[in-house]
Amino acid sequence: MKRLTLGRLSPLALAVLGFAVHAQETAKADSMFTLSGFGTVGAVGTDTNEARYVVSGQPRGATKSWSGDVDTKLGVQVNAKLNKMFSATMQVLSKQDGDGSYQPAVEWAFAKAQFSPSLSVRLGRMGAPFFAVSDFRDVGYANTWLRPPQDVYGQVPISHFDGGDASYQTNLGSATVNLQLYAGKSKSVFEGVDLSMDSMVGFNASVELDGGITLRAGYVDAKLTVESVSLKQLVTALRAVPLASVQSVGNQMDATDKKATFTGFGITLDRDNWLAMAEYTMRRTESYVPDTDGWYVTLGYRLGKFTPYVTISDLSQKSSNVDNTIPLGLSPQLNGLKALVDATLRSQSNEQKTNAVGVRWDAYRNVAVKGQFEQIKTDGPGLFASPSAAFTAGKNTVQVYSVAVDFVF
Repeated sequence: MKRLTLGRLSPLALAVLGFAVHAQETAKADSMFTLSGFGTVGAVGTDTNEARYVVSGQPRGATKSWSGDVDTKLGVQVNAKLNKMFSATMQVLSKQDGDGSYQPAVEWAFAKAQFSPSLSVRLGRMGAPFFAVSDFRDVGYANTWLRPPQDVYGQVPISHFDGGDASYQTNLGSATVNLQLYAGKSKSVFEGVDLSMDSMVGFNASVELDGGITLRAGYVDAKLTVESVSLKQLVTALRAVPLASVQSVGNQMDATDKKATFTGFGITLDRDNWLAMAEYTMRRTESYVPDTDGWYVTLGYRLGKFTPYVTISDLSQKSSNVDNTIPLGLSPQLNGLKALVDATLRSQSNEQKTNAVGVRWDAYRNVAVKGQFEQIKTDGPGLFASPSAAFTAGKNTVQVYSVAVDFVF
């Protein structure tokens, strides 16, 4: 019988719900506060023990032994309306993070000034607006999918940033135009490794058209740093070799304060019973983190309380950003360094293709039950965690089975 790991639900519930109780008591005492929350209880299983299925960055995930660590989460949000101009929002979220912990963390904490019906400014911690559903990708109930397509959303494992933004909304004929400029910095953890994006500057633009069509474009530029001990040791060893061809490899491998950009385009159609979504994204860096392009297309149809859907997606590598010019045959040390560089680059190969089918059942007013099946074909490890040597070296096909219950309150 396959073992089912449900994750650390007890400390998750106690910690976040403790915050919710306190916030609810505050809300009762003063009507300017409003409290809301969301959560997911999910389980995932696959047909392989050679790698773990995860949401990008998580260290623990699903194999043939089913796991609740991938999707299970709980969040609470408090909004404070101070007056007609000023408001504040705080969101605490507990889910498996890059350290494998469920420690509740502040996901949002910002103050907002609404200077006019069209113009607003926020300062503090906000959702990182890299994707079409960035602001609510953790709110399973707000999405048709069981989880956003990882071939796109797995490219940037950062969900919030600290800084400020300015948003402007206007009407052009029957179209509504939204513009956002933002700047700041962010930190995250990817499978136990610290990441940071500094000097972040970006924009988003969207247009809502008649007929339920929304168009979106976004771009962000930042300085990326990966705090990996093993990577720094490798870079140091390469730079210590008195050969320019080897030192250049070390400079290319380095991931300290390197330029990184992310560009995304999207379209959504929500008309009558039909739902269609598509995004195309491009990640570019000047380090060993590879350049990738990702895309997905989702089509769904509402049948009463049921919404079946299909998604096809793809994550392709455009460049490893490293030209391994270390010469072979000069010494065993150089041969070993060349092999280590090749292995490191192979471990970063995220290429994969996914075909998914799923169904959403709106069981109650605030509860949705979902099931999803994915067939994922990887070239190398793809977005899987803890892959075996054979999995990393080869091409793989993995079947993934997921169920989840999403709720809001």
